[in-house]
Amino acid sequence: MKTLSPRRALYEPLAEINVTPLVDVMLVLLIVFMVTAPMLASGMKVDLPQAQSIAPLDPKEPVVITVQKDGRLFLGHNEIASADLVAKLRASHGTDSPPVIHLRGDREVAYGEMVALMDRLAAAGFAKVALLANAQGARNPAH
Repeated sequence: MKTLSPRRALYEPLAEINVTPLVDVMLVLLIVFMVTAPMLASGMKVDLPQAQSIAPLDPKEPVVITVQKDGRLFLGHNEIASADLVAKLRASHGTDSPPVIHLRGDREVAYGEMVALMDRLAAAGFAKVALLANAQGARNPAH
């Protein structure tokens, strides 16, 4: 076996990677991003001009459909036959801009009935349907 001289051992390549500088750079970048991210989310400050003839946008009220536990349907506060629901919605709102529909169902209504109603509404072109629920511990509001 050949023994290496001490002089040659000094110039041999080192096969280990020093990760300390890498970790230092990554921590600095993390701090920079943590400081700048909230500034980017807030947007630019702009002094908007004032106008006299501006009218606020008229937000569309959602259409509320209620299904009671005995299967009766209500469109708003008016009872309606299940077969007439789509025709009444089309007559009152048209099909060019379908309304947002809030679907309220009693907790004892079968899940299949609610899905079937949502399917009928979607097939008729009313795709913006939301199921409503009460928060835990909240009372049922009178309709």
